[in-house]
Amino acid sequence: MPNGKPAGVRCVQLTEENRCAIFGDPRRPPVCASLQPEPAMCGSDRGQAMAWLTALETATAAG
Repeated sequence: MPNGKPAGVRCVQLTEENRCAIFGDPRRPPVCASLQPEPAMCGSDRGQAMAWLTALETATAAG
């Protein structure tokens, strides 16, 4: 996504399994490479992790 990924828009690099298709590739955006998972972000299950990511996107959405 040349101009970045807008909040709420699925990344074009996600596979059907929600994995990064360019993980470890130099084309991977620095913001993605700098996002380090931690317990507060991941929670105890996928639902909690997705809620955290949704909140992060909402907080950083252009508006």
